[in-house]
Amino acid sequence: MIQPQPDREIGTHFLIQPGWQNSGPHHWQSLWEGQLGHAAQRVPQQDWTVPESNAWTSVLEQTIRRTAPPVIILAHSIGCMATVFAIMKAPVAAVVLVAPADAERSNAPGALHTFTPIPMEPLATPALLVASDSDPYCTLDRAEAFAQAWKADLEIVTGGGHINADAGFGPWSDGWLMVGTWLRRHGLGWPKSESTDA
Repeated sequence: MIQPQPDREIGTHFLIQPGWQNSGPHHWQSLWEGQLGHAAQRVPQQDWTVPESNAWTSVLEQTIRRTAPPVIILAHSIGCMATVFAIMKAPVAAVVLVAPADAERSNAPGALHTFTPIPMEPLATPALLVASDSDPYCTLDRAEAFAQAWKADLEIVTGGGHINADAGFGPWSDGWLMVGTWLRRHGLGWPKSESTDA
């Protein structure tokens, strides 16, 4: 494990926005939250078992406004959609959208329907969309359409499933390096450590 980085060394503040049912202790979001130390905060959604767009978006907006800039959101799954809605009203420095859940797919659970229609216009902030070519909750075609509509940079993970702990993405060192490289390209801070592994 890398040591938690004091936020004064990183200079940016990270909001961790998980998806449905939150991210467990072995999920890369939880591990990165610990590694980012005081620079990171998990968005305090009130009900992780019932993702409701207005409620989630409102909490995320309020959290953005309470956080000192520059703010970067690290989102996963349906949390990506909450992020897209929230930053329309509360701008941030950048967003990283990992394995967005397509709430408009034909077999989407009813709980996700409040996240529709999905905005399909350019985001007003730099965005990195990380998609898997084997995600059961979002086809690669849809992920590519999202990236094009949002003017987001797209990285594709081969055979990554939903890019979560169940798919083997715990520390996710490759993702740590990918995100760090992308953020630095935009002049934003990220810990200097090259890996989340020992």
